[in-house]
Amino acid sequence: MFDLQGHRGARGLWPENTLAGFARAMELGVCALELDCGVTRDGVVVVSHDPELNPDCTRDARGCFLATAGPPIFALTYAQLQSYDVGRIRPGSAYAAQFPQQQPVDGERIPRLADVLTLVHTRGRGRVRVAIEVKTFPEQPQLTLAPDPFVQALRLDVERTGSAALVVVLAFDWRVLSAVQRLMPQLPTAALTDQQPGEDTVRIGSPHPSPWLGGLDPAHFDGSIERLVKATGAGTWGPDYLDLDAQRVEQAHALGLRVVPWTVNDPADMERLLAFNVDGMITDRPDVLRALLEHRGMAVPPRPRERS
Repeated sequence: MFDLQGHRGARGLWPENTLAGFARAMELGVCALELDCGVTRDGVVVVSHDPELNPDCTRDARGCFLATAGPPIFALTYAQLQSYDVGRIRPGSAYAAQFPQQQPVDGERIPRLADVLTLVHTRGRGRVRVAIEVKTFPEQPQLTLAPDPFVQALRLDVERTGSAALVVVLAFDWRVLSAVQRLMPQLPTAALTDQQPGEDTVRIGSPHPSPWLGGLDPAHFDGSIERLVKATGAGTWGPDYLDLDAQRVEQAHALGLRVVPWTVNDPADMERLLAFNVDGMITDRPDVLRALLEHRGMAVPPRPRERS
């Protein structure tokens, strides 16, 4: 089945990386929930894309949107983090303009990863996977835990919730992939890449290998991103969809890699990528992608109410 993944739940429709958003995305019918995680000062793995509180979707205990980026999650305890509401977008922000159909769910807090895994384990009935992106920053290491202790904390949550069969770990920082392969070898991994200007994590042709690549040097692979990804040991390549063409997908498939690009929201882009024969897509609008797949006669994941 085509791998239909809801990005941060389904942030085009509901607040990103929240329990309410994940629950509703599962009701919509997805193969996997893609989410991001960080770690609090007291060692709790939580679900958040940004290492610092995002003022475009974070309100304080008085109900006021933060004026600027808030403190790093790594500087707050889990209890302190719970004073912030992340259930609504700031009106008039660029974020609001990007997702005008997002419905607010006031009172949503940044959840613990363990609570999300429990939700998926309970409601997904073993049919919905969790694609966990571990957020570490090799050029800003102060923002979170180092890869090994981060993965150790992740392992505890996966083990405590009995979720190993449902989890795949994604990372732009390929040191994380190595740590997962050592510490949780039963979990599949996906190597994320971005080659867009200003966001390039691969940096082919740079005089020094990118710190995001976990010690791998593109020069040793003749500049082939597909061979570079294969060398990580990951089974899936998650490129920025703008970096893909049919030839790259074909080369990745020839190496035994699955290709699941991110973050694809426009139907025309979805159609173009389907023509490239990608294995899945990560999207803020899983409803749009699901409808497109159905129109093509492709299998889609059953909704929970459709499961026996």
